[in-house]
Amino acid sequence: MGKWQTKEQLVDLLCNLVSIPSITGSPAEKQVPGYLVEQLSNLPYFQAHPDHVRANPTEDERHFVTALVKKEGVRDTVILVSHFDVVDVEDYGEWRKHAFDPKALTPLFHANAADMPAGVQEDLQSGNWLFGRGTMDMKCGLALHMSMIERACEGEFEGNILLLTVPDEEVNSVGMRAAVPALLALAEEFDLNYKTVLNSEPMFTRFPGDQNKYLYTGSIGKVLPGFLCYGKETHVGEPFAGLNGNLMASQITCALELNTSFCEVVEGEISPPPTNLIQKDLKKEYSVQIPHRAVTLFNLFLLEKKMEDIVEPLLQTARQVADQISQTYSRQASLFAETAPFTPRDLSIRVMTYEQLHAYAVKTYGEERLNQLQAEAVANRGDKDDRDMTIELVDQLAILCKELSPMIVLFFAPPFYPAVSSRRHPLIQRTTAEMEAYAAEQHQVTLLPQNYFGGISDLSYAGLQYPAASMQPLVANMPLWDQGYSIPLQALEAFDVPVMNLGPVGRDAHQWTERLDVDYAFDTLRDMLPRCIHSLLK
Repeated sequence: MGKWQTKEQLVDLLCNLVSIPSITGSPAEKQVPGYLVEQLSNLPYFQAHPDHVRANPTEDERHFVTALVKKEGVRDTVILVSHFDVVDVEDYGEWRKHAFDPKALTPLFHANAADMPAGVQEDLQSGNWLFGRGTMDMKCGLALHMSMIERACEGEFEGNILLLTVPDEEVNSVGMRAAVPALLALAEEFDLNYKTVLNSEPMFTRFPGDQNKYLYTGSIGKVLPGFLCYGKETHVGEPFAGLNGNLMASQITCALELNTSFCEVVEGEISPPPTNLIQKDLKKEYSVQIPHRAVTLFNLFLLEKKMEDIVEPLLQTARQVADQISQTYSRQASLFAETAPFTPRDLSIRVMTYEQLHAYAVKTYGEERLNQLQAEAVANRGDKDDRDMTIELVDQLAILCKELSPMIVLFFAPPFYPAVSSRRHPLIQRTTAEMEAYAAEQHQVTLLPQNYFGGISDLSYAGLQYPAASMQPLVANMPLWDQGYSIPLQALEAFDVPVMNLGPVGRDAHQWTERLDVDYAFDTLRDMLPRCIHSLLK
């Protein structure tokens, strides 16, 4: 019968995985690899081949797990990729202590159904849903992959199966970025030919109330552009003698927030518009000096645009904002001057990239001075995350070059997710068509192919749709590149494996009502997933 083959066994495995509170960056996240290696090592195949299951270190002392089931003399290999980290549970409120215990939480939600949101009440009535952090995103996918590995150990598939499960997908994808070079090394060590990277992230709704079921042949990309706004300091009693950084940042936010001109449309699929993730002034403490330095950062999704297609529209938006601020300043100063002995001054705001600011600083102050400045900032990083550290590096450089102010400086912060799409790959096209037909005939399920998984995923690191050299506008304008963050661009270019995502049905990812459709996951998908693997290995 096996350990992870029946619906009941898979529910138990899922609940065991969920019970490890593996919030990204927490001590519990580091516990998962040991648990997985222990569980996999109990299978007879890995007892005979103990070197085929490994906990591989990342740069920050976390680990990702690989488990290879290899058939003698066979090269073709399907990679099953998943992540085992989850987001935090602060949003659970009074239910927080049960967030990692689906078998306790689900009955509690049933008992309190009248207090639940309408959509949750509907699902509770069906009785097929399991609640808890990580049930859908994405420990169900990991559980199913472990089931597939067990079947591979019994010789079910005609090719090799490589399980890859990683930490940190929810923040910076440290796990997957470290895994790509390791996958290349494994291919060399075991003579593997990678056919596909198959993910099982849950389906994401495209609009409220979406009941469709999707199969994805790619994953959306993401970049995090930021603007350091450096005005001019002054006392609040003389505001026209300076320029408030918060004014500058807020105007950029107004110009970019939900700006649909930054959306991409590819074969009827549209990327969401940009939205703000961070906006703040950079004063260290309260005073009656205006906050003359501020920053604003945005989530910007990518489909097919190159980095060079991103930089210029962002700069153009900043230039338009700079002109608007100058006009507003002039208008208000003129009105103020009507009742005060005050001569308005002209205001001109410089717009530039981080690369241009850095080049000016090197020319003006010397490379040694800059290296010292950056080294001190990195040495004093403390608990700053990658976003805060990036802002600190840009801010220190702007302070050094304050003679250029007022200025708006465009930069990029981590993380960066390249967009990936395999919709034109013959193997993916054939497998997609087969899975559509199989789902309809065997399960009366309509699978709708989508070019891009919209929830951001580690599939982004399965290759590059453009040469690594095309990333130069990103690299040159990301202060943290090779200072604590980087992407193995050459390895990604060498890896270049087509991708698919066939996953379970869930609801409310990253919310306290996160839940999994158990019947679809462990009946329907449990049957479809091996069929998909067979198709990919033909």
